[in-house]
Amino acid sequence: MTEQTTHQPVETHRSSPRTLRLVVLGIAPAVALAVALGVAAVVRSATEDTSASASTAISTANGTAQGAAYGFPGGSKDGGAQSGGAAGGWSGGPAGDAVGGGTDGSSSGSTAGGVTSAVAADAEQEVGVVTIVSTLGYEQATSAGTGMALTSDGLVLTNNHVIEGATSIEVTVESTGATYTATVVGTAPDADVAVLQLEGASGLATVTIDDDGVAVGDAITAIGNAEGTGDLVAAVGVVTALDQTMTATTEGAGTETLDGLVELQADVVSGDSGGPVVDAEGEVVGITTAASSGSWVTVAYAIDIQDALAIAELIESGEGGTGITLGYPAFLGVQLASTTTGSGASAGTTSGATIAGVIDGTPAVTAGLAAGDVITSVGGVAVSSSDELSAALDGFQPGDEVALTWLSASTGATASATVTLVAGPAD
Repeated sequence: MTEQTTHQPVETHRSSPRTLRLVVLGIAPAVALAVALGVAAVVRSATEDTSASASTAISTANGTAQGAAYGFPGGSKDGGAQSGGAAGGWSGGPAGDAVGGGTDGSSSGSTAGGVTSAVAADAEQEVGVVTIVSTLGYEQATSAGTGMALTSDGLVLTNNHVIEGATSIEVTVESTGATYTATVVGTAPDADVAVLQLEGASGLATVTIDDDGVAVGDAITAIGNAEGTGDLVAAVGVVTALDQTMTATTEGAGTETLDGLVELQADVVSGDSGGPVVDAEGEVVGITTAASSGSWVTVAYAIDIQDALAIAELIESGEGGTGITLGYPAFLGVQLASTTTGSGASAGTTSGATIAGVIDGTPAVTAGLAAGDVITSVGGVAVSSSDELSAALDGFQPGDEVALTWLSASTGATASATVTLVAGPAD
């Protein structure tokens, strides 16, 4: 597993005539929402086409690391250095329309189309819902989100971005207040699905899964850990579209497509990610994954619960598959630069994966790797780019011994070492 230190704005698209754009945390425009997505923290913002009346920020609704957004609180990631800016309708921001119609630091009120602001979840709505706090140890930060218990012995379903980059995870069962340490059973980053196991859990109440689907116009309620407070809220809304597709392309990470999405109007905010979207019968129809901000009407997206469960079953069975990481990934501990030609004595001399930095306490430090070095082979296989290095490391497991060859930035000489890969942060 590798970490990118540079990320450029990229384009995303969905099936309606609206253009979405991924931008880097900390340099997002005022209408964008900043969230914690591990080392590669990004935000999704949207600019409406000429047929739309207002611009809308699309964001993965994750964590306590919010930045600038309409209707969402500004602030910085716990322990991190990237702060959010001011925007209308939240504490510290100027007066202005907010999600829920709030002004002067308030986001309460009614939204358009009969959708109302979120309120505290009741006891029935809390059943089976958990709050998640992830420690991002290599970033000295934390993030928060939501999940749902699938089994009485503690199998939990959530979004991958809720736990991405986590080195440890704590999960609280909201109906009882009991807190558990969680381990990662598996992740599917491209589908934004993750499965956790609560250690020592038994007798847990679980969510009820819907078996007859939803239709446009159906009433729904999104339940989640809004703004990472640890208190569940419930946002009443309506299904506005089905089978939506969004494709995102990020530098060095290829293309990610989420399809089959359920589109909602509901007062979904940061921290709600991974939480259940339930129908009028209280049965789960989806997983809250993304939401808009900056307009009177909040557009939210949920992964269809049947799609998520299909992936969860592949993870739980150990079968895995393309795009699925079982457990924790193998970790070298390097941060990669966008250049492939090194620096210092290694500049321009060869192609490979250029190291921007190494992370303390990892195999990269033990091997003697340093910023500016260029890794040229892994396990005897040549690599010519950061992408190829990431792909090569994906083929190993924690505990594997791997031979590395690199060009030293300090001497210009070729060096080599055999390292033992460790379990990295959640993929």
